[in-house]
Amino acid sequence: MDFYEKTIDSTLIYDGSFISLKVDKVLLPNGNISQRAIVLHSGAAVVVPVDDENNVIFVKQFRKPIEKVIIELPAGKLDKDENPLECAKRELEEETGYKARELIKLTEIYTTPGFSNEVIHVYLATGLYKGEAHTDADEFVEVLKIKMADAILMVKKGEIRDAKTIIGLLLANMYLQEQGLIK
Repeated sequence: MDFYEKTIDSTLIYDGSFISLKVDKVLLPNGNISQRAIVLHSGAAVVVPVDDENNVIFVKQFRKPIEKVIIELPAGKLDKDENPLECAKRELEEETGYKARELIKLTEIYTTPGFSNEVIHVYLATGLYKGEAHTDADEFVEVLKIKMADAILMVKKGEIRDAKTIIGLLLANMYLQEQGLIK
């Protein structure tokens, strides 16, 4: 069975600096016509910074859409035509004040494929050293160091609920265990 939907028409509803929104009229596999509202996003990079003592560097910040302060990994939106690795390096330093001697790509994830095309590139950063934090004018973050094992427990307890953070943290932990760098 063919599961693909054919786009018949596409209308841009909103074109913003962070996201855009379009509505597509689609022909379904069964011959019916439907609509799909789609959030267009340029993509992002998230970094799992792990220091030599197996501490993970997190940021704590307020997120307006959920009206909560949350703990998450440093991350940010790709600038136009920006390489995801360069975005990861930039966001790591901007948000935490750290740079990394090595960045390893762990995976790419679709955040919400039911209504958005956003892809987040997930990186592990090791060999950390101090750079210079310089958050955006509208960004207010607190930098936290949490032992990897404690951070995993925080995920289990529901204290860390951000999806990109959970995925990045668990993949980094698995990678570091496979490499024999943590137990």
